[in-house]
Amino acid sequence: MKNFAAPQESLGNLNAEAAARLIATAADIAIVVDEDGMIRDLAVDHREFALTGHEQWLGRRWIDTVTSESRPKIEALMKEAMGSERTRWRQVNHPTATGTDVPVLYSCLRVGFERRLVAFGRDLRTISSLQQRLIEAQQKLERDYTRLRHLETRYRLLFQLSDEPLLVIDGATDKVLEANRAALRMFDSGTRGIVGRAFAQCVADEASQEIDRLLATVRATGRADEAEVKLMPDSGRWKVSASLLRQESAWVFLVRLLRLDGGMAQAVERGPDYAAVAAAQPDALVLTEPDGTVISCNPAFLELAEVPTEDQVRGDTLDRWLGRPGVDLRVLLSNLREHGTVRLFATTLRGDYGSETEVEISACATPGTSPTYAFSMRDLRRRFGAAGPEAAVMPQSAEQLGELVGRVSLKDLVRQTTDMIEKMYIEAALEMTGDNRASAAEMLGLSRQSLYVKLRRYGLRELGDGEDADGTD
Repeated sequence: MKNFAAPQESLGNLNAEAAARLIATAADIAIVVDEDGMIRDLAVDHREFALTGHEQWLGRRWIDTVTSESRPKIEALMKEAMGSERTRWRQVNHPTATGTDVPVLYSCLRVGFERRLVAFGRDLRTISSLQQRLIEAQQKLERDYTRLRHLETRYRLLFQLSDEPLLVIDGATDKVLEANRAALRMFDSGTRGIVGRAFAQCVADEASQEIDRLLATVRATGRADEAEVKLMPDSGRWKVSASLLRQESAWVFLVRLLRLDGGMAQAVERGPDYAAVAAAQPDALVLTEPDGTVISCNPAFLELAEVPTEDQVRGDTLDRWLGRPGVDLRVLLSNLREHGTVRLFATTLRGDYGSETEVEISACATPGTSPTYAFSMRDLRRRFGAAGPEAAVMPQSAEQLGELVGRVSLKDLVRQTTDMIEKMYIEAALEMTGDNRASAAEMLGLSRQSLYVKLRRYGLRELGDGEDADGTD
């Protein structure tokens, strides 16, 4: 720092009072401390700098008026001031009763012969406020930039996933700026062939004039418009819709193409027709909302549910047709939410006219925040025969009977339980009598004819020699 060239001539005989006024005017806060760091005097500009409680600083150590992280800076200031003429500036923070710290930039200077120090302080709250506002502005810009990036990503995703051909065309040159996948397939232009060319050059000659007229009209009026043209010589008629959008300082057209005679399947190469595949499936297929409300189903499900049209199913809950109302659907939905898939869930499907069909249900959930649940229901009659699995193989244990709960009615459960117990007792009687059927019938309290009927029913023994089908010798 360069001092005055001739301070005695320029400042004259400057006494202590004038020096004090000069120091107080030059600094927001000025503190006089002794070599032990005790505050002996201070001057504060109340218009610019006011610290709550600074009136009680006199007689306290300077280091006790700052925050803990600022204490090493105070020590460094005093040490440098005692050994040199002036110190470099350091920022320290003073605590206040409101809980907010006041930043002050200090520099110290040793004066007089009594090893006194004068600390000059500049209030940094204005600069700190500006810095805080700058940081907040930068953070807001970052948030806005991130939000715009997300919007752009969503726009591009929707743009590319649309089944309808979409084009973005420059408003000045009529050249194609962007085209989604459906448009690229439609014009058979590979990956980038149509981009960069005038839209009128990509269509048939008889359609180019109509396209030019449509874009000129939209450009002149600023309102969306549409026209019906034959874009390709071998294609049907298309509806071309154009809208004008402002992009920075330029204009662009958003063009949408819609096939008028039979949709887009003939003009745009698409993947497999999954709707047709689902309709041809022999297994029942149902799509539902996360709460089980039916969105769509195939004819196989309509046949099992005994419903004539899909409109009578759509909007109702799947619980209407499942075997255990309020139980099966809740179990299925709970597993789908937790695991995403369900495999081979055994239940019955009730038709609207009273029929019951044994089915196995497998289901999956599509990913996303609002998933769709797909249920595949296999008719077990194709595996076990028309009478169902319980008729093909009679339960052999209590565990097998338990598996039928909810799949068959209570009446059938009781009947099958009775049949299983009756069969077990007949087998035990035959074993105890050494396969003597007369003795077994007497032990069970049955006639020989009744025993033979039950043996045939349960397939326990073949008819012996000399025995008729009615059980007589």
